[in-house]
Amino acid sequence: MLEKLETELKIRGFSKRTVESYGYHSKNFIDFIKKDPKEVNEQDAKKYLAYLLSDKKYSPRSANLALSSLKFFYKEILQNPAFNEVKAPKLEKKLPTVLTKDEIRKLLNAVNNPKHRLLIEFMYSSGLRVSECVNLKIDDLDLSEKMGKIRHGKGNKERYIILSDNLILHFNDYISKKKDNSQYIFSVNGRPITARQAQKVVKENAKKAGLKKRVFCHALRSSFATHLLEAGTDIRVIQELLGHSDLSTTQIYTKVSTQQLKKVKSPLDTL
Repeated sequence: MLEKLETELKIRGFSKRTVESYGYHSKNFIDFIKKDPKEVNEQDAKKYLAYLLSDKKYSPRSANLALSSLKFFYKEILQNPAFNEVKAPKLEKKLPTVLTKDEIRKLLNAVNNPKHRLLIEFMYSSGLRVSECVNLKIDDLDLSEKMGKIRHGKGNKERYIILSDNLILHFNDYISKKKDNSQYIFSVNGRPITARQAQKVVKENAKKAGLKKRVFCHALRSSFATHLLEAGTDIRVIQELLGHSDLSTTQIYTKVSTQQLKKVKSPLDTL
């Protein structure tokens, strides 16, 4: 059954990461419930979700991912309605981490390795997801147009990205000294670096820069969106650059723009 799940996900164009995640959660449920998958009922499904949240201390977001995996497996592969009516736990409404421009400068100035600096610059200046950045190829960029193309973004969607003038200068210098012939911009022994390696680069250099915030790759993407918004860029343009399907996903950055909040005059000062 798990092989059928993997095949169906691949046919529908799901990413490798999603295929692995859905398989992982489906296998864990089968191991937990110790029943024939076709005999599982709604009570079994709720029991497992409660176990993840209470015993395993899953966050609501992580539990939702597991639930999505199991809903797909049971509905699409087993034709078993056990998970159909199981409600997802309510997500925490956390604001994304956003760095100030001064913090971005400190982070970049702390990086000594040109490859690592360029990696950080790509995620901040073009708003890339870490998975998109590590899989970026030289041929994906059109330097004369100052544009690039993400060919396999979230949901396997393509989109255009912008390239900054400073990034292009650093990119040309980096490529001229690149030691392997890999088409991947950020490669080791001909293969792209992993998302985990990229996260480590960001985390270590943020610590080196003395930043107090919890800095990770997605914070650079969030900073890109917020700084564009503060500069007056139309939110629908930002939505397109980020590759968001739903505008409401992009609108969260209107809630974290401190520069916009600072422009609001307190009623006390108008008395």
